[in-house]
Amino acid sequence: MPELPEVETIRRIIEPQIIGRSIVTIRVQNPQIIACPETETFVASITGNTFTSMSRRGKFLIFNFDNGNRLVLHLRMTGQLLVTPPDYQEEKHTHLIAELSDKNQIRYIDVRRFGRFWYLTDGESVSVTGMDKLGIEPDNKLLTDDYLKSKLGKRKKAIKEMLLDQSIIAGIGNIYSDEILYASRIYPKKPCNILADDEWQRLALQIPKIIGWAIKANEITSEEYLEGKGKEYRNTPYLKVYGHE
Repeated sequence: MPELPEVETIRRIIEPQIIGRSIVTIRVQNPQIIACPETETFVASITGNTFTSMSRRGKFLIFNFDNGNRLVLHLRMTGQLLVTPPDYQEEKHTHLIAELSDKNQIRYIDVRRFGRFWYLTDGESVSVTGMDKLGIEPDNKLLTDDYLKSKLGKRKKAIKEMLLDQSIIAGIGNIYSDEILYASRIYPKKPCNILADDEWQRLALQIPKIIGWAIKANEITSEEYLEGKGKEYRNTPYLKVYGHE
């Protein structure tokens, strides 16, 4: 599953290609990927909207429109998001194609079909997406050793497992929890309730540092991103421990 650094990379690649463009037509080839509203309403509601910006919350991508409405996407395990020329060969498992006012297309591809879209009207609660349950972002200044201890200090579960809890910190998954714990010199299976004060301090220091490093390491051009079809851009050779024996 793409984690925060990968989702942020996607946002930075896609946003400049869609700002100021409007959606002329949209074709949903697999209604399963539309969480809400129902597919016909989704298509009717989103057609004609103009993109003003993209943002991110944890692993969620948010497309902001000129009318105040939003399109929310979670890629889940295998979701890929591309902006392509109209004559670009259609990939297998392409579930959504939106034609833009500049003739380019937004395409959503998902082998396992776990990804979901939500269309939210201006002021509508994000609770239907689950974003309201997310914890703070890794670069939030409130992420201190005291914050971590207050949330996790009494838990008997392993620190690795708890770093994956999106209600504590948003966006961290298997890859970067390993990297963070290695940099913090903390054994992944160590129970939270026996971590020492200096370990909490190291953890609070390394979480934003490692996530920030990963975002920078994942930097890629839009051409390289499209050539890799939105998935072959992760700089895994630079990881210290994830995927290593």
